[in-house]
Amino acid sequence: MRTIIFCVLMMACFLIRAQDKDQALLPTRQQLAWQETEFYLFVHFGPNTFTDKEWGEGTEPEDIFNPTQLDCRQWCRVAKAAGAKGIIITAKHHDGFCLWPSHYSTHTVRESKWKNGKGDVLKELSLACREAGLKFGVYISPWDRNHPDYGTEKYNDDFVGMMKEIFQNYGPIWELWWDGANGEGPNGKKQVYDWRRFENTVRQYSPKTVVFSDIGPDIRWVGNEDGIAGDPNWNFLDTAGFKRGLGAPPTDTLNHGNYHGKLWIPAECDVSIRPGWFYHVKDDDKIKTPNDLFELYLRSVGRGANLLLNVPPDRRGLINEKDSAVLGGFKKLRDESFANNLLKQADTYYEFSDKDFANKTFIIRGLDAATTTYAINLQNFVVQLPQPTKINCIVLREAIHLGQTIRQFSILLYNVNNIIREIHGTSVGRKRILSFPTATITSFRVYLKDASENDNISGVAAYLIDEKLVEH
Repeated sequence: MRTIIFCVLMMACFLIRAQDKDQALLPTRQQLAWQETEFYLFVHFGPNTFTDKEWGEGTEPEDIFNPTQLDCRQWCRVAKAAGAKGIIITAKHHDGFCLWPSHYSTHTVRESKWKNGKGDVLKELSLACREAGLKFGVYISPWDRNHPDYGTEKYNDDFVGMMKEIFQNYGPIWELWWDGANGEGPNGKKQVYDWRRFENTVRQYSPKTVVFSDIGPDIRWVGNEDGIAGDPNWNFLDTAGFKRGLGAPPTDTLNHGNYHGKLWIPAECDVSIRPGWFYHVKDDDKIKTPNDLFELYLRSVGRGANLLLNVPPDRRGLINEKDSAVLGGFKKLRDESFANNLLKQADTYYEFSDKDFANKTFIIRGLDAATTTYAINLQNFVVQLPQPTKINCIVLREAIHLGQTIRQFSILLYNVNNIIREIHGTSVGRKRILSFPTATITSFRVYLKDASENDNISGVAAYLIDEKLVEH
């Protein structure tokens, strides 16, 4: 009888634990693929490129848009050389000018003198991205300072029509970027955006597209335009009661996410390589340096977010040589910094207590699927190096397809039996890059605290990077 009761109780516990796991907040397949893109380019291009404005008025004559050497393949070559995985273009900014000949606007490339009105930037870029193996994304602002029907229900119809054109004529669209700005149109009215209808349109016509906005539904704004994710950075967010634009969650919440959030909406960090978002010749000497970009990489990708770096084409329709050189330097820093994982010959052990280790080892030697042995349900583990080794960077990866379950961690660096440095943190996420002053170590221990007792570390690596690049 006792045996039967014991078995029933054990089964009940198993079912409860299984139910808890079933309720774990998980990313979709599209969100997982999006987070693996890590770094890609933003391209702000349009009438503002030729007027030296950041926000156009919507009254600019169409003929002002006239790039003399537009070459989207050159954009893709620069992106590939920088190690970027895709390009997102401002197909329609707040001025309402469409970089494709939309049937729902008379303020488009069709009305310009560029290519005698036969040009189509979206067509050229979508084809170039496909040829180069890059993902293609589109920014489309719902605010339109030119459209005569803005401020009426008919404009919602037209905006839906524009999105359908983009999906049907230039797809597949990898990411759709919604700006929440909502100002007055030419008639002095503001629009009541039908966001639910907009979302339904995306899901119907391009279900694999991930959608960015203040509150997702798939990707959230990080709360600043500095390219910096919060520490901690949770992939969870609560959106109930919030709206896009002025009704968005507080910027601090967007920066960090919600610890107990109800939705999986990871952060994207947008930042420009220049002071502004559009090209201005006066900014040619104010471009961020490769070191600046590397620091942003540590504070975005290195905190589990994605980095969206704006690189605006100039009036020729080319990415400027100065920007291209900086991107090349940025790629060189990343390649050199993360080329040699110092744990290739290390042994990694489960730790059951401070002094007792399992006889069986597991080995995690990389950060990608090709070189990583997944080690699920680790609580604590030790990495033992074959000889004293100088390091100043440790990278952790969490198996986020099982959720973001690690809520706190500590890393102790040892030289023989002496603790020489302690590193403490909270979130890990897809990738956590931790840099610190150079230390010579023989081993390190990782202690993990997990919300559901399943610590899903999927990769660990250590590097010796240039001391000037260490985050302070």
